[in-house]
Amino acid sequence: MKSYQSEITLKPYSRGFHLITEIVINAFPEIRKINTGMLQVFIKHTSAGLTINENADPTVRTDFESHFNKMVPEDAPYYVHTYEGPDDMPAHIKASLLGSSVQVPITSGKLNLGIWQGIYLCEHRDHASGRKLLLTAFGN
Repeated sequence: MKSYQSEITLKPYSRGFHLITEIVINAFPEIRKINTGMLQVFIKHTSAGLTINENADPTVRTDFESHFNKMVPEDAPYYVHTYEGPDDMPAHIKASLLGSSVQVPITSGKLNLGIWQGIYLCEHRDHASGRKLLLTAFGN
């Protein structure tokens, strides 16, 4: 079995849901060396997450942001962890709901996503720095 690993830093993104599939593919050419395997993408942060969803219609990402903001509001009176700003505690909750990693099958050196699927960076902070991703590919 072959395995490859690389850490990349994304540019800072605004708050919201952003497609990063092509960034991951371009930053990690070792994917092409795997015939059958898996890619794991892990985000090394607690206030942003990753998910896989619709890659064609950008209004899906807008609706995600709107729904998450209603589901996990800022300035809830029961938040205790508030010293990093009103967006921080909600960002931790949103990141936990979505998770810190995704796995994508690799087939014939390419990510085997569905036709309408893409990898999202889910940025929950108003002013985040570049997020670090750990990319691990393994297989035959």
